[in-house]
Parts: sequence; C-alpha cells; structure tokens
Amino acid sequence: MPELPEVETTRRGIEPHVVGKSVKNVLVRQASLRWPVSPELGQVLTGQMFSGIDRRAKYLLFKTPVGKMMVHLGMSGSLRIASPDHVLKKHDHIDLVFSDDTILRYHDPRRFGSVFWLPGESSHELLDHLGPEPLSSEFNARYLYDVSRKRKVSVKLFIMNSKVVVGVGNIYANEALHSAGIRPDRLASRISLPRYEKLVEEIKAVLMRSIKSGGTTLRDFVREDGSPGYFKQKLNVYGRGNEACRQCGKDLKEIRQGNRSTVFCPACQK
Repeated sequence: MPELPEVETTRRGIEPHVVGKSVKNVLVRQASLRWPVSPELGQVLTGQMFSGIDRRAKYLLFKTPVGKMMVHLGMSGSLRIASPDHVLKKHDHIDLVFSDDTILRYHDPRRFGSVFWLPGESSHELLDHLGPEPLSSEFNARYLYDVSRKRKVSVKLFIMNSKVVVGVGNIYANEALHSAGIRPDRLASRISLPRYEKLVEEIKAVLMRSIKSGGTTLRDFVREDGSPGYFKQKLNVYGRGNEACRQCGKDLKEIRQGNRSTVFCPACQK
C-alpha cells in the first residue's frame, strides 16, 4: 500500500504537469472503486484549472476555484502522466485530459482507492478526525506525551493510529522505534517525555529520508509504459526478522501486532 512518503512523492512529481492546465475532458471507465467515483466529477471539472495539489495524510487534494478533487490511492492505485498515444491498460480507470492533450491517468488493479469531489470549501468525513501531520510543528513530544496518558495500547499501534498522527505506516513505525531505542510492545502510557522527544525526532527523520529517496515502494508516475520504477532505501529492521541487528549484531525478533509484522531488537530497544 502506498504510504505517506510515496503519496508525497507522487504529489511533488505530478504537480508541475497539471497545475495551471485546463481540464478539457474527464473519462471515467470504471466508477466502482472502494466508494463510487463522484458522479458529478466530469461536469464540474471540465473547463476548470488546477491551482495546486495539497496532501492531507494519504489523500491528495487537487484544488480548483470551485472545489477540490480528493484522491486516495488505496492499496494498488497510482497516478501517472500519459499522452494520447499511450496504450490503455486493463485497470486504467480514470483519465483527466488537459487542453494540451496530456493526461493524468488513475490506475488501480484492486480498485480500493477513491475519487471524491468536494465542492467549494467543504471537507469530508474521512478528513475531519485525522491527527496532525507528522512533519508539522503540531506533532511534537509534548503533544504525543499528553495524548498517550491512560492509553492502554502499545506504543507502535499508538503512533500508527491516524487519529493520533497521520502517515506513520508499519514500515516507518518499525524503523523509528528502532532508531529511538523503544520496544514496540511497550505501553504508550509508560513512555517518558524525553523518550517521546527522541521518537518524534526519529519519526520525522525516517519520513524525510523516505521522501527524499522517493518512498519505499513507489511506481514511477511518468514512465511511458507505467512499469514499476522502484526506489528502495536501506531499512534497519523492517522485513529483517531473525537477521542480525545492524547496530549491535544480536538477532532481530519478529512478532505480530494488530495483524502486522513488527521487527525489533531486544538488546537495543527497551
């Protein structure tokens, strides 16, 4: 599933190709995604110009003078820039055709993404109860410490809760907790303020590294054939259960938390 760094990389990559361009036509070949594509999408977008693209959590918000198109990539979705001579693929569900005939194409084999239209300045229930952005000043150690009091949940599941902070997916939670020296199964309410200061620092650092390297599993959005163009950063613990810890050499332990794989070092993480 695309995580926050992949979505942010996509935002940065496609923004220069769509901002300032007028939408000439909208083609919806498959409207049955996780939720139905907003039926008014073609009518309201035709003739409009995108003024920018924002990101909130893993949602992309394409801004126009009359509202926003809200896109989530789901588990297998991708956006790429295409030209009219690019051959359609089976799961190319939506095209936004611009006045210069370039195309913003939404591809989603599992159809678990979503495309909504938000008129005017309206919001959406999927956005209304999200926590702060992890790279913002609102996400800090004092905030995390205060919210964690009386929480009877492990610190890993706590920081993966989008109502607490958005965008800390499984990969990044594993990596940040290892770098901060905190066991993922320790209760969130038992973590001290100084340790939360270190954890916030490492969450921000691992996300920034991933954004800089293009995410961990991003499909290249400008390749003509849409073939995978993978970026991979060096991960210290995720996917390395029973291998040697790069910090101390001891074997990494793998457990399950919330039906997700958790890898940590029993020696380095307390």
